[in-house]
Amino acid sequence: MSLLSLSWRDVCFLHWDLDPDVVAARLPDGLDVDTCDGRAWLGVVPLEITAGGRSFAELNLRTYVRRDGEPGVYFFSLDAADPAAVAAARAAYGLPYYRAEAGLRERDGAVRFDHRRTHPDAAPARFRATYAPDGERSEAAPGSLAAFLVERYRYYLERGGRLWAGDVDHAPWRPAPATATVASNTLPAAAGFDVRGDPHLLYAAHDGMRVEAGPVRPV
Repeated sequence: MSLLSLSWRDVCFLHWDLDPDVVAARLPDGLDVDTCDGRAWLGVVPLEITAGGRSFAELNLRTYVRRDGEPGVYFFSLDAADPAAVAAARAAYGLPYYRAEAGLRERDGAVRFDHRRTHPDAAPARFRATYAPDGERSEAAPGSLAAFLVERYRYYLERGGRLWAGDVDHAPWRPAPATATVASNTLPAAAGFDVRGDPHLLYAAHDGMRVEAGPVRPV
């Protein structure tokens, strides 16, 4: 059953590999770190969302997990430039949404994304980057790192001392290689992570990705 229809557009996946133990220490009980090539992966994902007739910029910090063998995403934070959407997502889903000033502009085939968290009593965070596709789009090959990072159709969260799960439904991603210039990125540090070096980059959904999100349920 779908609870919400939305569209994701101009998505950039920036990922850093980390020691699995570092990520495991920040997960709720009942979730296991999912790894690729023996490493955990932390993603910073800027995008534009359209929902309920409104479009706004969003930035999330995520990692990859399993619960009883079922793969999914765990969000450390989701920052959105729409206070009503933040309030609704917190109330309906219990997701860690935060208010932010954020926007994105497209020019000459590149997207400029500018973000600053403004949520009361939340750790400050800043992200500024320009990103663009750098190759042909194609479905991620099964077993590849790209498939591991993007082909996820379940997310997990902790609410009221319990684990909950929600499912999303959409067509397979067709990501392209990407380039990015990151001017500022304190989102991982705000969640207690130290990331170094250049990220692994993918770009997707220039034309929009239609998504159906179902209700969350205890697991």
